[in-house]
Order: sequence, then structure tokens, then C-alpha cells
Amino acid sequence: MLSLELLGTIVGVVYLWLEYKASIHLWIVGIIMPAIYVFVYYEAGLYADFGINIYFLIAAIYGWLSWKNHKTDEATATRPITITPKRLYLALFITFSACFLGIAWILIAFTNSDVPWLDSFTTALSIVGMWMLAKKYLEQWLTWIVVDVVSAGLYIYKDLYLTAGLYALYTVIAVLGYYNWKKMMLNGEE
Repeated sequence: MLSLELLGTIVGVVYLWLEYKASIHLWIVGIIMPAIYVFVYYEAGLYADFGINIYFLIAAIYGWLSWKNHKTDEATATRPITITPKRLYLALFITFSACFLGIAWILIAFTNSDVPWLDSFTTALSIVGMWMLAKKYLEQWLTWIVVDVVSAGLYIYKDLYLTAGLYALYTVIAVLGYYNWKKMMLNGEE
């Protein structure tokens, strides 16, 4: 399992670099990475993380199509970086809350998870974050900062040290990514 976790970590670093650069190619890597982590998380008993990686596979296809097919003018071939519309915040909060409580209930009722609340929290917030990334909203980075910090601690607890290190790196890159995307958005560079 360590070699699979190492491979997932390497692919995860590539994914994060492509996301930082706002490269549409992140979605190709975004199909490979969750395919690896499905096995890692199942073996570790992180069932919500296992499930979210199935969602990530589907969301990567959606994200690719969303970025590729959204054209604002002839000069840009992909969706531009924008601010999350305020009208969406309530819907995002309700989606997060429903997913969080639903996933926690499933983990408590039907699995032997010893971390159902944390696993549910990071999974529910990841569902929201991935949708925001597919829409290319700047604030998706803020969502990932929270997910990454909590996940790093969770993975240390579950003895997934390489993955915990990856998520610690994700946290740093997410902070940098937020500022990079903001600069790109303001300069019209995306």
C-alpha cells in the first residue's frame, strides 16, 4: 500500500501544480489521482474519502468539459477565473451541510469508521470545493485550505504520513494558489 500511496502523492503534486497554474490539464491528472486513492482510502478505512474519490473522477470529467467548452470571447479558450456570486453562498452552505450530515450518518450507521465526523467534514467540503473549481471560482482555494489542513491532521492520525505530507503541501500551495489566481483574474491572464 505504501507504493500506491507514494504514486498517489506524486500524482497529487502534479495535479496541484497544474491547478496553481490554472491549466486545463489538471483535469486529466484529476482522473488518475482519485483512481489511485480509491484503493488507499478504502484500505485505511476512510470510507468517505474513498467515496469522494469516485465523485472526483466524475467531477474531473465535468471540470474538463466546463473549462474547455466555456468561451467568453474568441481570445480565451477556457472559462475565466471569477469571484463566487454571493447568491450562491446559501446554496453552497446548504449543500455542504446536507452532505456533511448525510455522509456522517452513513459512516456511523454502516461502517466501522473511527473518524466519521472528520471524514464527513472533509468529504462534504471537498464536494463543494470541486464544484467551485469546475466553475473556476477564486474562492475555491479558501475551501481547499480548510480541507487540506483538516485532512493533513486526519491522515497523520490514520498513519498515512506521505498523504499527510501531501496535504500539508496542498495547504501551502492553496494559499499561494489563491493569490496567484487573484492576480491572474485581475490581470486577465487566465
